[in-house]
Amino acid sequence: MSEDNKAKFNERLERINKAIRLEKTDRVPLAPFFASWVQRSQGSSYRDIYYDQEAAGKAAVAFYSSHPMLDCSYGARYTSGKANEIAQSQMIDWPGRPGTKVPDTSSHQVIEREFMTPEEYPEMLGDFTGFMLRKYIPRAYPALKAFENVKLTPTVVLNTGMLAPLYSPAMQEAFKILRQIQEADAECAAISNVYSKQLSDIGFPPLFTGSSEAPYDILGDYFRGTMGIFEDLIDEDMQEYIEQACDMFANQQIANLQYFRYVDMPVKRVFFPLHKAMDGFMNDEQYERLYWKPLKKIMMALIDMDVTPYIYTEGPYNSRLDMLTDVPKGKVLYHFEKADMKRAKQILGGTACISGNLPVSQLEFGNKETVIRMTRQLLEDCMPDGGYIFDFDGSLENAKPENLDAMFETLDKYGHY
Repeated sequence: MSEDNKAKFNERLERINKAIRLEKTDRVPLAPFFASWVQRSQGSSYRDIYYDQEAAGKAAVAFYSSHPMLDCSYGARYTSGKANEIAQSQMIDWPGRPGTKVPDTSSHQVIEREFMTPEEYPEMLGDFTGFMLRKYIPRAYPALKAFENVKLTPTVVLNTGMLAPLYSPAMQEAFKILRQIQEADAECAAISNVYSKQLSDIGFPPLFTGSSEAPYDILGDYFRGTMGIFEDLIDEDMQEYIEQACDMFANQQIANLQYFRYVDMPVKRVFFPLHKAMDGFMNDEQYERLYWKPLKKIMMALIDMDVTPYIYTEGPYNSRLDMLTDVPKGKVLYHFEKADMKRAKQILGGTACISGNLPVSQLEFGNKETVIRMTRQLLEDCMPDGGYIFDFDGSLENAKPENLDAMFETLDKYGHY
């Protein structure tokens, strides 16, 4: 990294850090989530994120190099389409997969499946590792179906006989498939690391360096599915299982994030996309007990490690604002997709930094005048006294260039303190 780029890196990093600490900055930090627009605007596509990470990485470096007003990047976190093909991943469809209907310009599409039945809560809670090996992995990754027969029986252990389920012909084939998955993932990770470093070297710190999920979302996204967890939620007896599972997932996440205690890195922030607790998805008592309590447990563990939780709410969140104040001052970044930002500033302004809310739909389908008006309104509502970072309401996949130009011009004109 050149000295000039190092200075720019530190300047951008401190601008965002000061906003999170609720301090005024020279101007509003800019951290919009450009998503596949990064690739599309540079002649690449979302498909490259899965199958040509070199092209995706070069596009990211070119994009950020041409947008010096931005204060961070979203890194180069790519996913191996090849690894997902080999595993026969069932929870997503993605651009480039043979037979897919997902266009090259789209991100992955989530496929809702129940990988755990309601009757299996006790098994999952009582023997999590065994359940994951014998039930979850074969269902979510059918190429590894052989794992469903891994049952270790400690009878007379005077030799290696107990290991027989692990070296059956079916398991030997499964281990070969695992090796292929590992090699594809490792290749993808190596390229991702190269371009993440390049983004830092040209002066753009990453917005976050870790990711997690609210425990309730883990249960709903990956085990029960949206409809399944809705059914569990209206059954008081099942709520006890939900609570136990969420506490277990919270403890697992805290254990997995301990590397922040030991790794020296300039950015220590963890991204939490919130999926299933928007307004109307559950009542206040359920939200506090089943969603917020286990999520906050992870957040407080991170804050104890001097790590900033980046809470990315999705959907309307107006009824949850008061509860979000229940965190230490200047230690959390909240993003809002749909919320009354003026009210969010009034409620959270003395507690946490806020961001989000500029509709990506207006950037893609609206006009310059509307983009200018909405950008100015956000600045007027959220800028006072600091503690605000500019962002969209979601991920930008497409946009009219003239609308983006209007947005940047407005931010440059009115976004200085």
